[in-house]
Amino acid sequence: MDLNFKEPTPRRSRAPAFLLPACLTLACGIASACVAKGPEPSLSLTSPDPTAHSDKLAPLLVEREVFVMGTRLRATVVAADPALGFAATEAVFNEARRLEDVLSSWRGDSEMARVNASPPGVPLKLSPELLRLLQEVRCWVAWSHGAFDPGVGPLIDAWDLRGAGKRPTEAELARARALGGLDAFELNEAAGLIERRWAGSWISAGGFGKGAALRASARALVEAGVASALLDFGGQIVALGAPPGEDAWVVEVAHPSSRQRTVATLRLTGASAATSGSSERFVEVGGRRFGHIIDPRSGWPVPAWGSVTVVADDPLVADVAATALFVLGPDEGLARANADNDLAVLFLVEDGERIEARWNRRMTTHLLALDSDAVNRQARRATVRVEPRESADSKVLPR
Repeated sequence: MDLNFKEPTPRRSRAPAFLLPACLTLACGIASACVAKGPEPSLSLTSPDPTAHSDKLAPLLVEREVFVMGTRLRATVVAADPALGFAATEAVFNEARRLEDVLSSWRGDSEMARVNASPPGVPLKLSPELLRLLQEVRCWVAWSHGAFDPGVGPLIDAWDLRGAGKRPTEAELARARALGGLDAFELNEAAGLIERRWAGSWISAGGFGKGAALRASARALVEAGVASALLDFGGQIVALGAPPGEDAWVVEVAHPSSRQRTVATLRLTGASAATSGSSERFVEVGGRRFGHIIDPRSGWPVPAWGSVTVVADDPLVADVAATALFVLGPDEGLARANADNDLAVLFLVEDGERIEARWNRRMTTHLLALDSDAVNRQARRATVRVEPRESADSKVLPR
């Protein structure tokens, strides 16, 4: 565990993009379908007044990092003294560890593992927290028309995505599709029970686990009286407030397949964001690469067409929507986002050596720049063009 104290300076965060400052309101989902079908948490997270701390001490940045949920979680907290910053970051890590205990499908001792191993036809009592999360993600399955579905466990097994990777036969793929989906689990919301219908069916929290953990961690920060903080959870970020002396956090959106290149710069405050793509995590079978994100509808890994960044008020919403829109692809995904006024989206579409950037109108409030010159310089021989595509809910920004 790393611990570092230093004077605060304006921060720029590399790669995907995300954040969430001043006011964070948690809802079941920004999509109307999710609000209608899922529980609506009553908690509203609002950052405390940053002037409430002592005005005699210059604020410090307290930075700590741990490994949790299979990735690194870095917490940067602006605090009046190291002790307060240490306590706040510890609260963040405790929430992430607690959510891992609930949601991990890699560990055999988590609550989700018990659900996934429960005998078919035997109801299992759920904790109130896991019940609420499953209700919430179930409504996202409907919102995305099945493009997002955490019940993809059998398909993960069929492709051996947690191992060396393999190409399933048609029969294996058909069986995995039959066993997959949240419909393989019967949820009795009134009694708080879940029943697995078939052996081999299991739920993966890979599409919503980090978002759930970031939501809980942000709540812990606010309850601890923190006015400004930045959480970077394996590239997915939540921020409260803004850096000292600034009115927003500035982040860089990376090239979909070359993470050291910057394609866009976002200004974010009071928001959360997540990016989905398949360029970094994949398995190779017979000389062909297959990404780690599966389309639950077809049973096949999604082709590496680029990436999508989603900005929303809620970390879980951003996490889930990014996965769903990546599966839907840039055309259908942008149309789906345009139908939902609560999502800001940026699609980066690769076509050979060319990159096309598409976004909706809501993203224009966050989009500072599209730096095609920087991409060209770093790509050297490649000719990269950043071409915004205008739609009914989009606006072409001057370059």
